[in-house]
Amino acid sequence: MSIIIDKQPYRVTEFLHVKPGKGSAFVRTKVKNYLTGNTVEKTFRAGEKVEQADLNKASMQFTYEEGEMYVFMDLNTYEETRVPRDESWAKYLLEGGEADVLIWDEKVIGVDIANTVTLEVTETDPGVKGNTAQGGSKPCTLETGAVVQVPLFINIGDKISVDTRSDQYLNRVTD
Repeated sequence: MSIIIDKQPYRVTEFLHVKPGKGSAFVRTKVKNYLTGNTVEKTFRAGEKVEQADLNKASMQFTYEEGEMYVFMDLNTYEETRVPRDESWAKYLLEGGEADVLIWDEKVIGVDIANTVTLEVTETDPGVKGNTAQGGSKPCTLETGAVVQVPLFINIGDKISVDTRSDQYLNRVTD
């Protein structure tokens, strides 16, 4: 969900409805500014109205990287759009992959990728059976360069699903 605070668009990353024993309820949120990338915590009283951000999403294809800019192509008009790199989504994007480019007030402000992606493991230590009493984990590098923690049975060349919101391993994908 996206909201407007102080005339700027924010993405709600976390929220918690709190009902204390004494006093009125409130909502504690963690929001990220689309324009600056800063994350702040805000508290809203119960019943307080918040303006929803009017974001437009354009489905585009990531074509190539140009320095710190990522170049996306609109699949309908073939127009190119340049978006500054943000590690939160860039580490899961492959060339040729599709993503939603977010537009607010006629300016490109960010990129939305799928909640889960399937990528190939390019580097990881071999898992040795019997090293742990409980299930263990190890770091692995994916084909995009992202590093996530995976179970010991994952090997180089395996395809895995990753939750892009929490950077967590979900499962091994078999073809």
